[in-house]
Amino acid sequence: MDNNLKKTGKPKRGVSIYSYQGEYGVTMNLEDMLAEMQDMGARGLEILGNSHVEGYPNPSEEWLENWDKLIEKYDIIPVEYGHWVDSRLYKGRELTTKESYDMLVRDFKIANRLGFTILRTKLGVIDDNLTPVSNWREFIKMALPLAEEYNVRMCPEIHAPTVLKSKIVDDYIEFIEQTGTKYFGLNIDFSVFQTGSLLPGEIGPDGFVMPPCDHSPVEDIIPLLPYVYCCHAKFLKMSEDFKEMTIPYEEIVNTLIKNNWDGYLLSEYEGPKARITGGASEQLRRHHIMLKRLLGE
Repeated sequence: MDNNLKKTGKPKRGVSIYSYQGEYGVTMNLEDMLAEMQDMGARGLEILGNSHVEGYPNPSEEWLENWDKLIEKYDIIPVEYGHWVDSRLYKGRELTTKESYDMLVRDFKIANRLGFTILRTKLGVIDDNLTPVSNWREFIKMALPLAEEYNVRMCPEIHAPTVLKSKIVDDYIEFIEQTGTKYFGLNIDFSVFQTGSLLPGEIGPDGFVMPPCDHSPVEDIIPLLPYVYCCHAKFLKMSEDFKEMTIPYEEIVNTLIKNNWDGYLLSEYEGPKARITGGASEQLRRHHIMLKRLLGE
């Protein structure tokens, strides 16, 4: 399988500014977050369309012009744009294929205008195992020509409790191989590798942190790497000596380097300090000190 997806090099560092969810709009604005990224040397950016685009889905020209200025000022690379196919928008029924397609196209246009080339495309799910809605193939296939036109790659997030060797992942890979598309791929969230848990009483920003469940051995990512456009470098707790306490980062990063994967590791903090003023900043800085060491920077 060629698919023109072979990558060379080593991973690059970035941040999902979802990590600042407890401070965004309270103690920090968009510029504050980008300034912190620059200070950490993390150039790759992920945003969530409905959270970080003012006036979404119809941002003003004034906001767009300010976005352009900030991206240039802080030397940021727009990497991944998070969006949803909100299959449960209407009570009593799922979105039709055409409604889902229209939702995708709306975000293609926004992402393209903002400079993003990868989409973290959240598909509607039908169970706790994150099985996608039954018509996902139909609306994704319908959207492929416009994804190419707008130069965006749709990537569902593979997130715990899904494991890498699963029917869900197999179905995505089968779709890619059958269509031969370069505009649909994967985002691997490092929760799939989580082997440890937080201490009793330590909870995440939404009041819950998923305890370790069935996890994937790190080597299971290797055959998937040709299809992986970026990764959510999920982390829950960084120690004072700059080690992640719940996820085997050294093994993960070494595996990516050994296999010449050169996409972005987008730090995504979901630990207990996310709602403490300065907590996310402290944890993100520790995370990037660790990543710099592991990447040999």
